[in-house]
Amino acid sequence: MIRIGLIQTNSTEDFQANLAFALEQLGAAAAGGAELVAFPEVFLYVGGREGKLAHAQTLEGDVVGRFREEAAQRGIWLLLGSIHERIPGRTDKVYNTSVLIGRKGEIAATYRKRNLFDVELPDLRIMESDSIVPGEAPAPVVESDLGRLGLTVCFDLRFPALYRQLRRDGAQIVFAPSNFTAPTGAAHWEVLLRARAVENQVYLAAPAQVGRHNARYTSYGHTALVDPWGTVTALAPERPGIVFGDIDLDYLERVRREIPLEGEG
Repeated sequence: MIRIGLIQTNSTEDFQANLAFALEQLGAAAAGGAELVAFPEVFLYVGGREGKLAHAQTLEGDVVGRFREEAAQRGIWLLLGSIHERIPGRTDKVYNTSVLIGRKGEIAATYRKRNLFDVELPDLRIMESDSIVPGEAPAPVVESDLGRLGLTVCFDLRFPALYRQLRRDGAQIVFAPSNFTAPTGAAHWEVLLRARAVENQVYLAAPAQVGRHNARYTSYGHTALVDPWGTVTALAPERPGIVFGDIDLDYLERVRREIPLEGEG
């Protein structure tokens, strides 16, 4: 049994306050026995384009380095759900990058979000591509002592072929760190999480942003862990904090034996 800690945040334009909260929650999750701790999408900054550019990080920089040190000191796996990553030679846009850190503090994998959230809702227009460059590399699967870990980010949930490929590549636990809007989350969040988990027989770990970030944007929250049968086994209340869940890979293999999907689709 693997104990996982999923952090739910209400990030704002105050980068230092967001960072302090994240480090505090990381310590609490590790103290609570989590071997794997995961943060949501853009957990260090939610705000305007200029702020994204100003607070963008590098993978070799001090902020990512601090989280690497924390992972190594505590001997845990750590997912930085996503950060704004600086692009060498560019000052107009950044990447939206998920960073997986191993027990020794090494960067085990990165995934730059490929499917950007460009939508026009009745009361909200969001064009992620105005400030984000999509990644080019496919979503990775990483071998770990906890199982095979797949990386996705938020809007990817609406692209089932991406998750099917992760299953083909051997994923057992798939991350979906997110910042779903309140209206789309209320309509689609749980449906999409359960669907992706069921059709691929994986654990779906989905740490999320929650609540009102500014006058323009409110996130749905509902950080969740969904098992391979589609059961929501952990669900966060509607406030920032930690929700713990358990991952049982023996149960996952039993589900796969009972309803075999290999070779299909």
